[in-house]
Amino acid sequence: MTALPDIRARIRAAEAEAGRPAGSVRLVAVSKVQPRERVAAVLEAGQRVFGENRVQEARERWGDLRETYDDVTLHLVGPLQTNKAKAAVELFDVIESLDRNRLAVVLATLAQERGSCPDLYVQVNTGEEKQKSGIAPDEADAFIARCREEMDLPVIGVMAIPPEGQPPGPHFDLLAQIAERNGLAELSMGMSADFETAIAYGATSVRVGSALFGARDPSSVTR
Repeated sequence: MTALPDIRARIRAAEAEAGRPAGSVRLVAVSKVQPRERVAAVLEAGQRVFGENRVQEARERWGDLRETYDDVTLHLVGPLQTNKAKAAVELFDVIESLDRNRLAVVLATLAQERGSCPDLYVQVNTGEEKQKSGIAPDEADAFIARCREEMDLPVIGVMAIPPEGQPPGPHFDLLAQIAERNGLAELSMGMSADFETAIAYGATSVRVGSALFGARDPSSVTR
């Protein structure tokens, strides 16, 4: 038994409350630092979209699981180092953490070499926190345009993680405005504690980890 039915029900209720169509919000199950048995239980319950923070952990976890569940879609939701970019584009279907020009250049080069690229979201640092990755809000429009027009990257959305201890609503609203100005359809925002609020502000995908899998215990991870 997993919490998946409850999380899905809460998403549907939030969609209805916001006047949005049922099924308009995608659940990304964030499986980072989770024991294999918990991930397997959620897979068996029917979830097929998962988010991971680290390239190496994802590669070790999903190498064999994807042989059994070949319809899984993987999102990279954590920071991406340029030296891991090649492995990331080979493994992930979506990279949500495009956050700087150097990484964009590397991804563009890899896309040319491969003839393909995962869908990309630009990560926006809506709280302008020094310790957090992401493009500053006032630089987002120019960065998105550069990625799409000069580098021909498939940027389809934006992602943000609001600062802890602040109401998330204004940050979700800011991200939604950036997406609208730039004609981006995908809004990745909202996590375990605030995904219902994010849905009210237009999230198209929510990243839920602990509320779905339970508290993380790095020492118990089996891949």
